[in-house]
Amino acid sequence: MAFLSFSAPSYHAESLVSRYSLRHSSFPLNESRSRFQLSGVVKCDMNESLKFENGKPCVPVLNDRTLPSFLESRRMEKSVSRNIDRLKIFSGTANPTLSKEIAWYMGKELGKINIKRFADGEIYIQLEESVRGCDVYLVQPTCPPANENLMELLIMIDACRRASAKTVTAVVPYFGYARSDRKTQGRESIAAKLVANVITKAGADRVLACDLHSGQSMGYFDIPVDHVYCQTICSNDLVVVSPDVGGVARARSFAKKLSDAPLAIVDKRRHGHNVAEVMNLIGDVKGKVAVMVDDMIDTAGTIAKGAALLHQEGAREVYACCTHAVFRPSSNREADKRPVSRGDHYKHNSDTGEKLLPTVDCSFSCKPVGGNHLAHP
Repeated sequence: MAFLSFSAPSYHAESLVSRYSLRHSSFPLNESRSRFQLSGVVKCDMNESLKFENGKPCVPVLNDRTLPSFLESRRMEKSVSRNIDRLKIFSGTANPTLSKEIAWYMGKELGKINIKRFADGEIYIQLEESVRGCDVYLVQPTCPPANENLMELLIMIDACRRASAKTVTAVVPYFGYARSDRKTQGRESIAAKLVANVITKAGADRVLACDLHSGQSMGYFDIPVDHVYCQTICSNDLVVVSPDVGGVARARSFAKKLSDAPLAIVDKRRHGHNVAEVMNLIGDVKGKVAVMVDDMIDTAGTIAKGAALLHQEGAREVYACCTHAVFRPSSNREADKRPVSRGDHYKHNSDTGEKLLPTVDCSFSCKPVGGNHLAHP
C-alpha cells in the first residue's frame, strides 16, 4: 500500500518563496523549503502502487468520466446501497397485517412511522426515517371506518410529499365510496370522483386498487391507476356466475382463466340502497358447480338470493367468492339463510368477516398481488 501527499500551495505562498529566494540567494534551496510549510495537504490511501515513468510518479488524472479504482469501487458501493433503499413501504392502521405480509413477500421491512390520535379525534403522522428521493408506497385500504382511514391516508401522502419523496403510490386494496360512481337519481353526489380528486390533490403520484366496483372509477383519477384483480382458481366442471349485470366483465375475465368456463348472469333489480331482488337467470347451471364472483359482499342480500335462484335452476353446488368482505352485522342473518356451500374472500380489510360470519370457510391474502405490482410498477 502506497501513500501519496498532494500539496496545494497558494499564490501568496509561492510569491513569498520566490522573493525570499531572490533576496537571500546564499540560503540553500532545501533550507528555504524547510522553513515554509504549505497548507492544504491531502492524504490519499491507495490500494494500488504508483506507476513511474522516467523515474517520476504518474498521478491519475481525475475528471468527470474516469476515476481511479480506489475511488470507483467506493462510488459503486454507495450507488448499489442507494438503489436498494430507494423503495420504502409504510403502513397505516387500517390493516397492518396485510402491510407486513406484502413487505415480507418483497423481502423488505416496513418503514417506521408514528401514527397517533388526539383526544378530539385529530390524526398525527410523522415519518421516523428519511424518504428523500425514494419511491414510497403507502398501504392503507379505506375499509370501515372509511372516513377515518381515508383521512389517515391523505395525511400520510402529505407527510411523504413534504419529506421530499420522489414518488408516492397509494396502495388502496379497498377503495371506499367506489359504489357512488354515478347518479341514479337527481341531486345525488358522485363521491367516488370526489375521493379521487382529494387523493390526487394530496400529492399521490399513482394509485393501486384491487377490484374496483366499476371500471369507470379509474377515469376519475387524474393520475395513473393500476387496477388489479384478486381471483382464485377453482376446480373443473363449473360455471362462473355474475350476481348482476354490472359484474359481467369481471366474471368473464375470471372464466377465461378457467379455460373459458361457461358464464351465467343473474338479472336483478334494485328497489333501494343495499336491497336487491333477483328476477331471472341467463345461462345454464343445471348439474354444474356454480361459482358466484363479486367485488364485495355488504349485506349478503345479492349472494343469498342469487344462491337460492341457482339451486332452483338445478345447480349441484353453489360457491361464492369476493374481494372486499365488508360483512355488515345485518349480513349475518342473510348469510345464515343462504344456501351457499362455501364462501371465500380476500383478507385486506380486517378480521370483521370472520367474526360476523363464522360460516366463511376460507380466506386468502392479496399479498402476492400487491407485492408483485410494487416490485414491478
